[in-house]
Amino acid sequence: MIKILSISAFALLAFQLTSTEIQAQKTTKPNIIYILADDLGYGDLAVYNKGSKIATPNLDKLASQGMRFTDAHSTSGVCTPTRYSVMTGRYPCRSKLPVGVMHGYNRPLIENDRATVASMLKKNGYNTGVVGKWHLGLGWAIKPEYASKLNDPLYGVSAEMDSTEIDFNKDFTSGPNSVGFDYSYVLPASLDMQPYCYIENHKFVEPLTTRTMGRKPEADYARAFWREGKMSTNFDFYNVVPTFMDKATQFIKKQSASKPFFLYLPVPAPHTPWVPSAEFFGKSSIGEYGDFVMQLDAAVGKLLATLDSMGMTKNTMIVFTSDNGPYWRDNYIKKYEHKASGDLRGMKGDAFEAGHRVPFIVRWPAAIKAGSVSNATTTLANLMATSADMVGEKSPAFKTEDSYSLLPVLTGKTNTVTNQPAVVHISSIGYMVIRQGDWKLIQGLGSGGFTLPKEVKAAPGEAPWQLYNLAEDPHEDNNVYDKYPEKVKALTDMLNDIKGAKTRLEK
Repeated sequence: MIKILSISAFALLAFQLTSTEIQAQKTTKPNIIYILADDLGYGDLAVYNKGSKIATPNLDKLASQGMRFTDAHSTSGVCTPTRYSVMTGRYPCRSKLPVGVMHGYNRPLIENDRATVASMLKKNGYNTGVVGKWHLGLGWAIKPEYASKLNDPLYGVSAEMDSTEIDFNKDFTSGPNSVGFDYSYVLPASLDMQPYCYIENHKFVEPLTTRTMGRKPEADYARAFWREGKMSTNFDFYNVVPTFMDKATQFIKKQSASKPFFLYLPVPAPHTPWVPSAEFFGKSSIGEYGDFVMQLDAAVGKLLATLDSMGMTKNTMIVFTSDNGPYWRDNYIKKYEHKASGDLRGMKGDAFEAGHRVPFIVRWPAAIKAGSVSNATTTLANLMATSADMVGEKSPAFKTEDSYSLLPVLTGKTNTVTNQPAVVHISSIGYMVIRQGDWKLIQGLGSGGFTLPKEVKAAPGEAPWQLYNLAEDPHEDNNVYDKYPEKVKALTDMLNDIKGAKTRLEK
């Protein structure tokens, strides 16, 4: 009888432990890895473009294991403004640099007291790290004789600092670690912009003791081109992506199941310079650009393998996307017969779809159905609200103007982003774009970006802006501005409401 009771008691205890474990699994906050490619096109991945000339088996597999979005957009056609939106959940028009990109010697665009995805997740118990291309400005130490310039809030933000005003012997006064990251290992800006160095937790990994004379660009500023400038002695352009992926892997391996982590991984590929390492050089059929994309794909594959080896795959949400469209001009399309933008019109920088419609893949085995596809319209500004929804953060401090949760879409509860009135983009020269449903309004003529002509002045009596119905005209060939004045007014009013005082935070 005692033996039977002991067995029953053991079974009850086992049941209780199992129930506890199950409950713990349900309440465990997911790890989050946000991989931001640089200038990767909507049509570069085979899963988005069957005619792609680039092999991307790891990213295609990632899509098959999660949810692939067909109508996801960056908030800008170029780097810095989009990265601002990813971190803050705000459109670029709300920042101190609404148009254009920063360079290496710019000061921080994100204020230290500004809520970010990293600071929100850190508040909720996450270890937070960023590895890769920062491109949001850094707190360069200022020489005493120039310190008074810091009284101007736009000093070093609206325009790059003169490097002679910087004390390179001192650590940085602010940067990623000031806006919520526990760990940072970053490149200041794009890989074709000086200074060429790594910065770890606001300190130079190596001093800027040498100088590169740069690589002169071809006529279209592509291939292995970079500007002249200061450089660390051992900096190797062809080893930047492997270095970042090694650091990202090291960060992941230091994590434990007892505490969730957030890793922001902005990889500087395939942005110029196109510098694939020797292992990938010549692997594709479309030159260094395709080789660089293949290296990016392989790097993601290795990171996924690391998660598998640590048993972290099931409860880790991986987001893979790009900061804007591809730098891939018509001459490359003709030469290689590869459409980096797929069938979309335009390229990087543009107000046209190819400037801002980006690949967007989310895998989270614990919550997202494998092989699912969503046509929900979304932007990269939605990371803040989505992450807050995932961890149950409801503080007004992290409810930003332009971020809406994707969680109901990811979990299959809805097909649209709840409460999102429209999505907004800005082109590289400042054309504002608003999209609601099938309708898209571009406040200007021309591409607004890198495609020529980038800017066109309307002749007397001609439409000053562009209006397209993407359901009927996905390539944006037929400007129907004059045909639907009521739609132009409605979209203009909505854009003004979003930009102005009538934000959802004030309603």
